[in-house]
Amino acid sequence: MVDQELTWTGAFARWDRRLFDAVARRHWPGADRVLPRLGRAANHGVLWGGAAAAIAVFGSAGARKAALRGAASLALASSAINTVGKWSVRRPRPLLEGVPAVRQLAVQPQTTSFPSGHSASAFAFTAGLALEAPALGAVLAPVAASVAFSRVYTGVHYPSDVVAGAALGVAAAFVVRRLARDVQEARAVPGDEPKAIGVPALPDGAGLTVVVNTGSGTAAAVRDVLRTRLPKAEVVECEGADLLPALADAASHATVLGVCGGDGTVNAAATAALRAGVPLAVFPGGTLNHFALDLGLIGPESTCEALEHGEAVHVGVGRFSPGPGPDGEPGYFLNNFSIGAYPELLRHRLRWAPRIGGGPAALLAAWKVLRAERPVRLSLAGRPRSIWLLFAGNGTYHGTGPTPGRRDSVGEGFLDLRVVYGGGRPGPRLLAAAFAGPLSRSPVHAATHLRSLRVGAVPKGTPLAYDGEYAKASSELVLDTLPRALTVYRPL
Repeated sequence: MVDQELTWTGAFARWDRRLFDAVARRHWPGADRVLPRLGRAANHGVLWGGAAAAIAVFGSAGARKAALRGAASLALASSAINTVGKWSVRRPRPLLEGVPAVRQLAVQPQTTSFPSGHSASAFAFTAGLALEAPALGAVLAPVAASVAFSRVYTGVHYPSDVVAGAALGVAAAFVVRRLARDVQEARAVPGDEPKAIGVPALPDGAGLTVVVNTGSGTAAAVRDVLRTRLPKAEVVECEGADLLPALADAASHATVLGVCGGDGTVNAAATAALRAGVPLAVFPGGTLNHFALDLGLIGPESTCEALEHGEAVHVGVGRFSPGPGPDGEPGYFLNNFSIGAYPELLRHRLRWAPRIGGGPAALLAAWKVLRAERPVRLSLAGRPRSIWLLFAGNGTYHGTGPTPGRRDSVGEGFLDLRVVYGGGRPGPRLLAAAFAGPLSRSPVHAATHLRSLRVGAVPKGTPLAYDGEYAKASSELVLDTLPRALTVYRPL
């Protein structure tokens, strides 16, 4: 048995060397100038870090999420190879006999040969990206393959080193996706929202119209699920200025209004569903999906299951009057509403993002907000106040201070109100409030539960934010909550 294993190992090594020599002997037009440089660009993951940074700056929210998954996959693959892979199989590097000098690296690697770390990093980042954004993954796949091939071309790895490294990189991407899903499933725990009686079951999707925000980055995946699970559902794809009219039109004729997008898109769909008096089906499609996760919805499959069986719950909705539109109708929030630091940050980011990209715009906006000289002066329940932040959550949020985490239920029917008072600089005040604890009182922070709150004497031009959307506040506002106002499909 041992002799057979040695014979097989020797035959594999000879085959590996013959393939290595075949690559060394062959002339590849233009490769002598490109491949060595490409391999050097990928040293220490610099090439993939640059790709991730470019996607973060110029890409959509879905693309940024995909880049983050790719970076996490790369980190996992690199740590596994450098701590276990290189030391478990201590294979010497190939002899450079037959490799043209013009291809050889100026500085030869000193680590062992198996597996290829460059190949693992290239395929880990690309596979992690492709699992979230297939189009971006397809663009980078030739680059990843070229980096992997360059390691054989320059004589620093055997072909089997590259294949093993690529396989480990792809495996790391799948592990990261599984871990992310586990975290999401742990986060998406259904609450105790009251069960809705008599909602229609749509086993084949007939009567369902789903408006898909194509800018969310998950439109293709949702289309595939709907085509399989609910083939008779109508799917409308749009984005930007076309989104609100499409939602209003769908709500006017559909038995159930469906929506795919992030929290802002879901907010717009909830507003349309409330005004039309129809149930809402949410297909999570954004980066964070706060409302869907707090409701216990993990992905499109769980929403399809609820629609097939006619399972739904009643949820509370926050309201602010007058709303942001010119008609003076109320605005609604499923997650939270705020005045002060966060809306200012959002205002600056939206202003600068088209010119410098989302990532730099967010950093610049944070710097601008933390340097603010004056808090917002207004009145709360008739009392003059000076505040850095007013936060109103639709239901009780966990977490301390003005930076809450998740909710156990979106059916409670009251506002989780938190205020950071003015005075001093905003940075220290917000940080101190973050450690003050929920529903506590301190010199800088107060929190309580209310059914409604009147906000007056709001300075002209003061921004407000609701579910991640930005608008200008009216001089007088009333915040309140509508218990059991919206029916949303969710598996029971």
